[in-house]
Amino acid sequence: MDIGFIGLGAMGSAMVANLLKAGHRVRVWNRSAERAQALADAGAQVVATRAEAFAGDAVVSMLADDAAVREAIDAGLLEHAPRGLVHVNMATISVALAAQLGREHAERGLHYVAAPVLGRPDAAAAAKLTIIAAGAAEALDRAQPIFDALGHKTWRIGALPQQANVMKLAANFMLASAVETLGEASALLSGHGVSMRDFLDVVTGGPFPGPIYAGYGAMIAERRYEPAAFKARLGLKDVRLALAAADEVETPMPVASVVRDSLMEAIAHGDGERDFAVLGKVAARRAGQVAGDK
Repeated sequence: MDIGFIGLGAMGSAMVANLLKAGHRVRVWNRSAERAQALADAGAQVVATRAEAFAGDAVVSMLADDAAVREAIDAGLLEHAPRGLVHVNMATISVALAAQLGREHAERGLHYVAAPVLGRPDAAAAAKLTIIAAGAAEALDRAQPIFDALGHKTWRIGALPQQANVMKLAANFMLASAVETLGEASALLSGHGVSMRDFLDVVTGGPFPGPIYAGYGAMIAERRYEPAAFKARLGLKDVRLALAAADEVETPMPVASVVRDSLMEAIAHGDGERDFAVLGKVAARRAGQVAGDK
C-alpha cells in the first residue's frame, strides 16, 4: 500500500518502521522534521507538507491529543484531500472530536476510521499492539493490511468511529485506577513494614497476574519512574477525556475523579514527564513517607 503517516513520536516512529518492514511505501510528515531522518534511512519518504502525506491509498495519524489532531487535520487539509481516501486516526482523542472528525470526513467524501491502540512503545516496536477499530466496514477492510503490520489483534467494535475511542478511554481509565490502587497499597504496606516486592510476588502469582500489576507494581516498589513509557501528563489527559465522555451520558465515575486529582498532584510536584507509576510517589507523600526515587 501507499501510506501517508502523520506524527512521529515514540509510538508513530515504531509503527512506521513496521509498515516499512511489511513492504508498504510510507510517506511521513512531522512538525519536527529531524525526527523523520532515521525513518528516511529505513526507506520512508519524508515529505515537506501535510498534504503530501494526506494522499495515497490511506493515511495514518498518531498524534498526542485533541489539540495536536485538530492542528494537523484541519478543514483545509480535508478539503483538498483526494476523494475516497481512508484516514486512520490511531490517536487517543475525545469522543466528541472523534464524532466531529467522522462527520467532517464524510461531508468531503473521505473515509474516517478510529483505531486507537493498547500498548506502549515497546509493544509498538514489536508489532504487538492491540488495535480497537471502528468505522464503515469498507474502510476497515481497506485499512486491515495496516493493522496487520502493526498489531497482533484487531478488534472491530462498531460503525461509529467514536465507539473505538470510548473503548480506549475506558481501558485507560482502568489502567489508571490499577496504578492508583497499587500506589495506595504500597503506602499501606510500607506503613506496616511489609515489602512491596513480597506483596507483588503473592498477588501476581495468584489473583492479579499480568503485565499491569507486575510491571507497574515493580516500578512503584523500586520507586523507578524514568524512563517514562507512559507519561503522567498523558495519563491525566486520558482520564479527563474519560470523565468528559461520562458527562455526555450523565454517568458518574467517582474513581476517575480520584485518579484525576492524584495525577494533578503529581504534575503540580513536577512529575508530569515521569511515568504513570509516579502515582506511587503521590500515595507515599500523602502518607508522610520518604518518597525518594531514581
